[in-house]
Amino acid sequence: MDKLMEELKEKIIKSLKLTDITPEEIDADAPLIGEGLGLDSIDTLELLVMLERDYRVTVPDVNAGRRVFSSVRAMAAHIQQQQPA
Repeated sequence: MDKLMEELKEKIIKSLKLTDITPEEIDADAPLIGEGLGLDSIDTLELLVMLERDYRVTVPDVNAGRRVFSSVRAMAAHIQQQQPA
């Protein structure tokens, strides 16, 4: 899961064109939306597209989205749960 979290950090930076942060500066357990990384709803949509495109996983509804996008670790766990073994 550590490798997946590092990959996600890089993809978040690339997808959202975050030029002032490195993967090492993103705490895997910090909130992504609002405080923490400071993402907004538009950023969340970009991440949703990235998850569908790169990992072939979906987020079924808003409540699941809140959980999935709560942190990098939560995103990684969602990917692992959704992808076939």
